[in-house]
Amino acid sequence: MTNHSNEPDPAKGTIRSRLLAARRACAPELRARWSAAACEALLGRIGEARVIAAYASFGTEPDTTPLLATLLERGVRVLLPILENDMNLSWGPYSGPDSLVRRTPPGGTRPSPIPEPATALGRDAVLTADWIVVPALAVSPAGVRMGRGGGSYDRVLAGIEASGGAARPRIAALLYPGEMDVDLPVEPHDRPVDMAVTATGIREWRHDRPQSPGPFPRAQGPASGRLGA
Repeated sequence: MTNHSNEPDPAKGTIRSRLLAARRACAPELRARWSAAACEALLGRIGEARVIAAYASFGTEPDTTPLLATLLERGVRVLLPILENDMNLSWGPYSGPDSLVRRTPPGGTRPSPIPEPATALGRDAVLTADWIVVPALAVSPAGVRMGRGGGSYDRVLAGIEASGGAARPRIAALLYPGEMDVDLPVEPHDRPVDMAVTATGIREWRHDRPQSPGPFPRAQGPASGRLGA
């Protein structure tokens, strides 16, 4: 399978491997408790959102099941990503586990472990969201996200920045304790989040809002401290 990563910095691969190993070493019961607490904290911050774009977790990622279930109970419209052939993301509606399918990914020979919506609404559907909850391995002190290296979410976030909308969606990352405020090498294509949420803390940033593509400006600093502080 072709490597579509747009990350030439070898330090990123080392950091990513360390973070993934730490997740695997963590007891599943502890990951589940941390996930539930992080989802609860995030739900307390999204207010009266009408549309949320999120993701169906897999493997050792923070479990988004509690988040998705509660959003549906609240009557929130939920969108989940669909990986396209060019590694960009389309979006489709989520109405429960039965609305998902497992597709064979681009270049793959077997169905992906990541379930996706059966119906695709297109790439621009994400622009209707009030919040986008993104997967991440870590977030830097300046709010820059590190993902798995495929670049799909960097392209989504760059597209949102370039859309020129008056009110763009806010971006939140779900993490485990210890994955926030990680020193990360940053490249021009890397994109920040507005909020990082763990079981033990929430951090928010305010960013300038560009109206055209290009490197995202530096974060202006945290807007709030630790959860409960």
